[in-house]
Amino acid sequence: MPRNLASPRRLRVLAGVAALAVASTGAAYAANLTAPGGTNRHHGDQTAEVDAQIKYGKAKNVILFIGDGMGDSEITIARNYLAGAAGTLKGIDSLPLTGQYTTYALHKKDDPLSPGDDTGKPDYVTDSAASGTGWATGVKSYNGAISVGLDGTTTHQTLLEWAKTRGLKTGDVTTAEIQDATPAVQYAHVADRGCYTPAGQTVTVDGRSQKKDTTNCPGQTSIEEQLLAARPDVTLGGGRGWFDAVAGNGRSVLQNAEDSGFQVVEDKGTLTGVRSADQRKPLLGLFASGNMQTRYKATPATATGYSKPAATCRTNDTAPDGSAVTWPGTQPTLADMTDKAIKLLDNKKGFFLQVEGASIDKQDHAANACGQIGETQDLDEAVQVGMEFAKKHGDTLVLVTADHAHTSQIINAADISAASPSTIPLAGTYNLLTHDGTTMTVAYGTAQLNGSQQHTGTQLRLAGYGPGAANVVGLSDQTDMFNTIKGALSGSGLDRGHGGGRHRH
Repeated sequence: MPRNLASPRRLRVLAGVAALAVASTGAAYAANLTAPGGTNRHHGDQTAEVDAQIKYGKAKNVILFIGDGMGDSEITIARNYLAGAAGTLKGIDSLPLTGQYTTYALHKKDDPLSPGDDTGKPDYVTDSAASGTGWATGVKSYNGAISVGLDGTTTHQTLLEWAKTRGLKTGDVTTAEIQDATPAVQYAHVADRGCYTPAGQTVTVDGRSQKKDTTNCPGQTSIEEQLLAARPDVTLGGGRGWFDAVAGNGRSVLQNAEDSGFQVVEDKGTLTGVRSADQRKPLLGLFASGNMQTRYKATPATATGYSKPAATCRTNDTAPDGSAVTWPGTQPTLADMTDKAIKLLDNKKGFFLQVEGASIDKQDHAANACGQIGETQDLDEAVQVGMEFAKKHGDTLVLVTADHAHTSQIINAADISAASPSTIPLAGTYNLLTHDGTTMTVAYGTAQLNGSQQHTGTQLRLAGYGPGAANVVGLSDQTDMFNTIKGALSGSGLDRGHGGGRHRH
């Protein structure tokens, strides 16, 4: 049943928080113990510290950080590499209150992957679309759905749309194409996540002719056209190539954006010069033809990677279109985009902002250890920006979580070496030299070598800071986050009137 934080339940909430909360910032406890390789985590009695983190009342602003594909393994791999086993990630690990949430989707009617009629029953491994639909609308749906119900047509109001009705400014930031599933769940409603452009459109993205149109979304306008209609105050990411598609009025979607007042920027320098963004002149930042460039060069896992010398990650010098560009080139980093979005959205009435580190998932699919670490690092730096703002203002709820878990695992290379290779059920491995100066073997085993590694269905970490953050504690579901955010922004605690979510305790 839904929770609120009325005072009679204060002791119960405190008990749960004390048992389940991750440490506050490492600095708060550094005096207790010094750990080699990183900042110390919590030790001793935390009751007073946790008590101080339970903030009641209304949140003026909400910043929701999503690490796409960032399960516990992906966080741990990045932490070990960047800060050491005893260290902390300065952003992701700094939020004081944590819990776990479930992520499953639902089977739609005539699901070809489901035997018999499992309509409405759990589909245990979600994709980004169904997952994002859950937290964006409070309603579960099928894999591929963007903020629509199981019938593919019933629309559900999103957090971004709801925030606009209350006069809040809104933002949507990603390192992926802005038409991609996670950013799209806040502003679009389509039956299939691939409905980027009007039907029949082929465009050039990253130097290649590509087609993602509304063929599978009959009667629905494309995702990017719906973005123009939704008019978030700030939208930043990649996906510039898709905007060359021609809309029904004979003009490109990009021309229609400019005609309707959008400020369109395509590099960091121009973004830096933007001084305001609102409904009259919303900001649309398109910094890459497709997905934005990753921080580190590709390091694909191989069948014998576990036997190779431990490597360090190198800065990426090749853009997605194959051109020679040293990261970040002219594109802003995720931290840059987060900082700019917050500055443009900050106002007397408040704002809702979603920020996605998108390519943790994409690099995990490619069994690319350094790639996913770099993308986790980018998100961590963006979270630091959000937390700095929240700590200064005291009226901002910050949430950090993921949409689904992924395939990467930390394993013991010695165990592999001692076994016959034919008995090792792994697609590939890669050895990394960590902050501790020792070898970490990362394994990928949910697809064949050189195939796309698959999502996994495990629960995920959800961390919070600020008014209403105590609602993340314990075990919940992604749909509950919808209620937590609405409750915080409305000052009413959990939104009891919404039937889409339920908390488990």
